[in-house]
Amino acid sequence: MTGLDRRPGPALRTWLRETLPASGPARRLGGLALVQSLGLGIFLTSSAVFFTRTIGIPAQRVGLALSVAGLCGLVCTVPIGRLADRHGPRRVLTANFLLASACFTAYCLVENFAGFAAVACAVAVLENSASALQASLTNDLVGADQRLRVSAQMRSLFNLGFLGGAALAGVALAADSATALYAMFLATAAIQLVSVALLLGLKTPVKVPAGTPARAPEEILADVDTSERPDGEEAGGLLRNSALRDVRYVAVALACGALELYNPLLTVGLPLWIVTSTDAPALMVSALLTLDTVLVLLFQVTVSRGARTPAGAARMLRRAGWLLGASCLVFALSGNHGRLFDSAVLLGGVLILACGELYQASAGWGLSFGLARPDRQGEYQAVFSLGRGLQQFTGPWLMTSLIVGAAVTGWLVLAALFILLGLCAPPLVRDLEKARARTESLPS
Repeated sequence: MTGLDRRPGPALRTWLRETLPASGPARRLGGLALVQSLGLGIFLTSSAVFFTRTIGIPAQRVGLALSVAGLCGLVCTVPIGRLADRHGPRRVLTANFLLASACFTAYCLVENFAGFAAVACAVAVLENSASALQASLTNDLVGADQRLRVSAQMRSLFNLGFLGGAALAGVALAADSATALYAMFLATAAIQLVSVALLLGLKTPVKVPAGTPARAPEEILADVDTSERPDGEEAGGLLRNSALRDVRYVAVALACGALELYNPLLTVGLPLWIVTSTDAPALMVSALLTLDTVLVLLFQVTVSRGARTPAGAARMLRRAGWLLGASCLVFALSGNHGRLFDSAVLLGGVLILACGELYQASAGWGLSFGLARPDRQGEYQAVFSLGRGLQQFTGPWLMTSLIVGAAVTGWLVLAALFILLGLCAPPLVRDLEKARARTESLPS
């Protein structure tokens, strides 16, 4: 009995040791991920009700504005990544969080659709660029040997914070009060300022060209003069030397990002499928989302070890494709076969999907870091995030069209898409590495 009582202690300590970043910059990055996810959990959980009921924007117009906002975020991510390479990711990310705080506050002042759309576009630009900026900052702070592990730890902490934020927003929603929802948005704004405080405590080399005077964060995003690059190139060289012209890297980024369609699958497609096409109770929606979040929290760091090389990451991405495809096939079996059967099938599908999600996330870090040009991490991380932005823009429409519109056939199409994307990863990565080797072997 006593032996059994002692078992959870070492297991918990081992998990904490694996999940909590080491003291120093890595731990502060983990704290940043935790704080940011707390705000995101609050925002995503309460925003739909706030926009439609409190502000009074029709649901269809909310969807339209968010799609346009997603496109704005997609377009602006790479230029902001270039700013990070020029001024340092910490400075640009600080400016990002300051502006985000102002934008979440502005949501509380919105009274019409035009104002809502403008703020939504600004928030999308800031949110889409933040992930690339944090990846670039992680690379600067912890180096190549630890960046994958720290990224996995940050994602585990992100899921923990997201659960906390969703719980806080749930309390506000249960109160059924406009004041409570306004408080949630102001809390999200305040969380951005906490993130700024965490960033200001980080010591990281700032990549500023020699002779360039130090500049305040609020000045950086106002810098639209692209007539001269930090390395002295003319403005005409911007496109010629853009990471977007590294087409093989872009192809890998798009394949990896497209596999992140599991996100709208979980948050849009699966909930709609459960309530319209299965006998499972609606409570299964929150139960399955919680299960997925907890699994990522528990196992992301362990799974990430297989992605330390681009080749290993490519194999993991192929595995992710197979698992995500298999989960779609399982979900397709859950249509109107009784409450217990459908619930059990949905549970099994989410377990498989979570495994695919763990592999995909780990592979994404391994590929985005390992295949990027070392001296241009900010821009390359921004390019890699384009695939993620593309699925954020098209994912909700795709899920409603396939899962709600085509039912079982839609699940089969999604399964085939996931599997094909996974199978593409190893040859794309091999082709990129061979092309880089040929370029490096050429005489300078």
